[in-house]
Amino acid sequence: MTLPPLHHRAGDQGFLKQLNRSAILDMIRREPGISRADLALRTQLTKASVGMMVQELLEQGWLTEGGWQQGNVGRPGRALRLNEEQHVLLGAEVGVEGLRVVGCTLNGQILTHIDVTVPSTTPETTAQSLAGLIRELLNHPDLAGREILGLGVAVPGPVSLHGPTLLFAPNLGWRDVPFLSLLKPLLPDLNGFWLLENEAKAAAFGEVYFSERVEPELLAYISLGTGIGSGLMLGTPVPHLLRGAQGLAGEIGHTVLQPSGLYCHCGNRGCAETLVSGWAIRAALRIPPGLLFKDALQSRLQDADVQVTLQRAGEALGMLLTNLHHTFNPSDIVIGGELTRLGDPLLHPALTFFEKHQRHLYASASPVRLHVRTDSTYIPARGAAAQILAKVLHYSGSP
Repeated sequence: MTLPPLHHRAGDQGFLKQLNRSAILDMIRREPGISRADLALRTQLTKASVGMMVQELLEQGWLTEGGWQQGNVGRPGRALRLNEEQHVLLGAEVGVEGLRVVGCTLNGQILTHIDVTVPSTTPETTAQSLAGLIRELLNHPDLAGREILGLGVAVPGPVSLHGPTLLFAPNLGWRDVPFLSLLKPLLPDLNGFWLLENEAKAAAFGEVYFSERVEPELLAYISLGTGIGSGLMLGTPVPHLLRGAQGLAGEIGHTVLQPSGLYCHCGNRGCAETLVSGWAIRAALRIPPGLLFKDALQSRLQDADVQVTLQRAGEALGMLLTNLHHTFNPSDIVIGGELTRLGDPLLHPALTFFEKHQRHLYASASPVRLHVRTDSTYIPARGAAAQILAKVLHYSGSP
């Protein structure tokens, strides 16, 4: 893929250098193994500029180079890749029923992780618990000697566009929480970038940014947990999230599917979450708080009440998928979250409904590529770590 021409501020050599550095690192991230000559062609920089910048990045430990290979232009060149040995990206997720932290390489490989099941209570108590997990993670031998580039934290609700504030987490009862302000004093030695992101948006970002496949035109990540959310990520020409005017794009759990239906935790009636969500299924089947789905339902999957509840929830999910498809027309849909572990009793009616309805408007359209992640435990935390890398690669100045 050819990058658009770089627009420079005349006379600002520092700015020009940062633009060149970002273009080179991002192209190597997108196309590992690329040569210097192909870099110059793709970024539209001179071979001399690319050569000087690559040498500097090699000396700084950002890149490694392999053996000689034939590129698309000119003589054989050395294969360039991001260095996976020197840096670490930290990602975390605050869930309704647990906390997760990961340490990743520049290519998204998880070096180490911690996952604890503990209900989140107050923001202050949750920040203390998360800080303790991050300190434990940083003491892991696999992270020894690595430079920390920053920490991304994924949370179960929309985040302000104007600062790291969780606007509303209805399933936690949190509103207007400056979560990073609570967390930072507990980790005074953790340098680098910090950011706060909605968990479904973080997951969508990571699914595209760390993907080994061709970047999708538009990917929708559906998060099925205690609540229901989604993240919408454009893959081309420049990967970025769709956020909306107030950062509410993707809050599909609070779209109304049943006017005058049950009351939702958000205060409205008939939201999708009242039909398909962890808390709605728990309420319908009288599952006590704190008891995990896999433990509560594994022996009951053949019970009539369980089958009817999951059938109805699956059809509501299929309706959500259809509405999302007709509203945004994503090329790819990824379904993750705890509820995917319920398997066919929930997912079969959802996918059947979606398959039946997705092509009614345009019969000759290519079908959506749909993927189910039955083990998505660390996807939001890894996605938040991916956002740290994006900031590092494209930001000029200090964090």
